Amino acid sequence: MKKSLIALIAGTTMLAGCNFAPRYERPVGAVPVTLPQGGVYPAAATDAVDVSRVGWRDFFLDPRLRQVIETGLANNRDLRVAAANVLQARSQLKVQRSQLFPTVNAGGTATYTNNIMGAAGGGGAGAGSVSSDIEIYQATAGISAFELDLFGRIRNLTRAAQEQVFASEEAQRSARISLIAEIATAWLTLASDNEQLRLSRETLKTFEDTLRLTREQFRIGVGSELEVRQADTNYQNAVNDIATLEASVALDQNALNLLVGTTVPQDQLPGGLTGEAMTRDALPSDVSSDVLLRRPDVLRAEHLLIAENANIGAARAAFFPTISLTGTVGTLSTALSGLFKSGSYTYSASPGLSLPLFDGGQRSGNLAYAKASQQAAVATYEKAIQTAFREVADALAQRGKIGERIAAQSNRAESARVAARLSDARFKAGVDSFLTSLDAQRTAYAAEQQFVTTRLVQASNLVELYRSLGGGLADEQASSAAGELPAN
Repeated sequence: MKKSLIALIAGTTMLAGCNFAPRYERPVGAVPVTLPQGGVYPAAATDAVDVSRVGWRDFFLDPRLRQVIETGLANNRDLRVAAANVLQARSQLKVQRSQLFPTVNAGGTATYTNNIMGAAGGGGAGAGSVSSDIEIYQATAGISAFELDLFGRIRNLTRAAQEQVFASEEAQRSARISLIAEIATAWLTLASDNEQLRLSRETLKTFEDTLRLTREQFRIGVGSELEVRQADTNYQNAVNDIATLEASVALDQNALNLLVGTTVPQDQLPGGLTGEAMTRDALPSDVSSDVLLRRPDVLRAEHLLIAENANIGAARAAFFPTISLTGTVGTLSTALSGLFKSGSYTYSASPGLSLPLFDGGQRSGNLAYAKASQQAAVATYEKAIQTAFREVADALAQRGKIGERIAAQSNRAESARVAARLSDARFKAGVDSFLTSLDAQRTAYAAEQQFVTTRLVQASNLVELYRSLGGGLADEQASSAAGELPAN
C-alpha cells in the first residue's frame, strides 16, 4: 500500500508541469510606431523631460493647487472604491490560491460500547447475564478530496486571479492619475471663470459710465434715444454675463468639492488666471508610441488579456481526468492512556479518479466561451492602445498651435483695447460717431474674453498632455510597489 501511494505521488509530481494555456504574445501593430509629427504637431524639444517620470508635485507649480490635489487623493470616494476593489481582488486570489494546497484537518473520537450476553442456555438480560464495556479512542489528522493538479487547471485559475489583482491595481493607478488631472482642470476652470468675472465687472463699469453719459446727452438734447438704447444694450449684456459667471463660479466650486471629497478652503481657491506659470511647460522629445504601453489603463487591459489566456488553459484541463486524494494518519487504542503508545499507529489513503463521460457539451461550451473571451480581451487591449494614441495625438495637435493662438489673441486684445480708447477719444472730440465707439467697446470686451478662454485652453492642454503621456506614473508606482504581488 505504501509503495502504491509513493508511486502515485511521484507520478503526479512528474505531471505537475502540464499547462494547456496558450503561449502569451502581446498584440502588436494596433498603432503606428511613433506619435504624430510635423504639420500642426509641435517639434520635439531637445531639453524636454520624460513626463511619465515627473511626479505631479513637480509638475504643478502653484502651491494652492498642490494642496487641493493632496486633499483630493486622500478624500475622493471613487479612489476609495478603487482601493476596495484591489482588496477584493487580493482576497479572491487568496481563496483561489488555497486550492493549490491540501486542507489538513485534525480530529478525535471516543466510542463507548456496552455488550450484554445472557447465561448459557438462556437468552435475554436476566440473572446470570454477563456485561462487558468496550472503549475505543482515536486521534486522526488528514486531508480530504485534495485535487492533484496534474493538468494545470487550478494553477491556471490561480494565474487568472492573480492577473485580476494586477488589473485592479492598474485601475487604481489610472483612477489616481485621472483624478489628479480632473482636479487640476476643475481648479483651472474656476480660475478662468473668476478671471472672466473680474473682466466683466470692470467692463460693466465702463459701460455704465457710457450709459450715464448718453442719458445725460439725451436729456439736454445733444444725443438721441437710439444712442441711449445702444449703450444700454452693452450695459445689460455685461450685467447678464456677470450673473452667468457668478453662477458658473459656484458650479465650479461644487464640482471641485466633489472631486476633492470635501469643501476646499477659500485660501486654496484661485483668484484668476494669473500671468505666473501654474504647471511645467515641457514637451516630450522624440516620443515613441511604446510610452503608451506604460499607461495604467493599457496595462490593466493587458493583465485582463493574460487572465483570459489562463482561463483557456483551465477550460482545456477540464477535459482530462480529475484525480483526488483522501488520506489520514492517526492512532487507535482501547485505552485513553495507550492512545499514543507504540503499536497504535494507523493510516488510510484512498485516491479517486473522475472523468465525465457525457456532460451535454458543458466542457466544450466552457472552452469556446474562454476562447471568445480571450478574443474580446485582445480587441479591448488594442482599443485601449488606440484610445491612448488618440488622446496623446489630440493633445499634441492642440499643443502644436496653442502658442500661435495665445500670441494672436494677446495681440488682438491689446489692439482692441487701444482701438476702444482711441474711438472713445475721437467720439468725444466729435470725429467719430457714437456707434463706432460702442462697437469698439464691444470688440475689446469680446477680445478680452476670448483671450482668457484661450489661456484656459493652454493650461488645460498641458494637464491633458501630462495625463495622456502617463504623467504621475512614477508617483503611483512608488506608492504601490510594496503591495505588488510576485508574478506567477
